[in-house]
Amino acid sequence: MRILVIEDDPMVAQYVMEGLDSLGHEVESFADGHNGLRAATEKQFDAMVVDRMLPGMDGLTLIKTIRAAKTQTPVLILSALGEVDDKVQGLKAGGDDYLVKPFAFPELLARIEALVRRATIQDEVTTLTVHELQIDLLSRKVSREGQEIVLKPREFQLLEYMMRNEGQVVTRAMLLEAVWDYHFDPQTNVIDVHISRLRQKVDKDFSSALIHTVRGVGYVLGLSE
Repeated sequence: MRILVIEDDPMVAQYVMEGLDSLGHEVESFADGHNGLRAATEKQFDAMVVDRMLPGMDGLTLIKTIRAAKTQTPVLILSALGEVDDKVQGLKAGGDDYLVKPFAFPELLARIEALVRRATIQDEVTTLTVHELQIDLLSRKVSREGQEIVLKPREFQLLEYMMRNEGQVVTRAMLLEAVWDYHFDPQTNVIDVHISRLRQKVDKDFSSALIHTVRGVGYVLGLSE
C-alpha cells in the first residue's frame, strides 16, 4: 500500500513509518498541514494517517479541503483528543476513522487495512448494464426498461456471466464451467433449457432480442447488428 502520514510529532511519525515500512508498505511523511495537503491532492495514496493538531493547517481543515477537492482516499485521524464530541467532529470533517493517542501499532495497522478494504469494495462494480438490461449484483435484482425481471439463482448466474462477456461468443463448455462448475460436457441439455427460460424472461416481451444463438458454437448477449 502507498500511505501518506501527516504527523508533526517526530517520535509518533517515526513509530508509524518504521512499522509500515517493515511490512513493505510505501510511506511518505510530512510534519505540517500545508505540505501534507499538497501531497494529498497531487499524489495517489491508498490511505492517509492525519494528526488532528498540525502546524500551518490543522488536520480537520486539511481533511475538509481534500474532500472539497473530491479526493476520496480513506483517512485515519490520530489525536490526543478522545472525547465523543472530538471524534464526531473528526468524522463529520470527512475522516473515515479516529484513533486516540497513545495507540498500539497493530491496531493502527488493522484500522488502515479495514479502511482500504472498504474503499476497494466500494470501487468494485455492483451493477452490470447491457443496453436497457440491468442487474444489481448486491440486491440481485434484474430489470429491463425499468421492468423488474424475476430470475431463479441459476438463471441469474447465467445472465451475469453472459453480461460480463457482452458481445463475445460463450460456448456451452464455458457456461457449464462458469455456472455449473462442470469441467467437461456431460452431454446434458441443461444449457439449452436455461437459455430458453432466460429468453422467455429477458427477451419475450421486448422489441429487441439480446440473447442470440451462434449455431454450432454457443451464445452471445447483445444487440444484433
